[in-house]
Amino acid sequence: GQAATGIVSEEPEKFGKALLLQALPSTQGIYGFIGCFWVIIKLGLLGGAVPNIAWQTGLAICLACLPVAINGLVSAIFQGRVSVSGMNIVAKQPGEAGKGVIMAAMVETYAVLGLLATILLIQGINLS
Repeated sequence: GQAATGIVSEEPEKFGKALLLQALPSTQGIYGFIGCFWVIIKLGLLGGAVPNIAWQTGLAICLACLPVAINGLVSAIFQGRVSVSGMNIVAKQPGEAGKGVIMAAMVETYAVLGLLATILLIQGINLS
């Protein structure tokens, strides 16, 4: 937010481009929410009943969530750094802002792969 605020305070017309680069690193939180929701659905918690599962199954579910958690954390940090660099492009060459967005989106791939791994691992857990 600091880099975007600096740019927008000088040139308010660059708000949209700065906002996009600001929002990209926060998508990892959405992936974590999707992983959590996947666990809730797997356990059937939306039906109101809390299932009785073995502690080993609970541990397996917890470990299955690690890919989205770790990849989300690490990729968000690095994507934030890339986004700040993209803000420099927006500040100096606004016409080239798309390049900064593409670079930041490339880091997003790792978070998506972490979510995919978590979903596949959760689906492989047998609750019975």
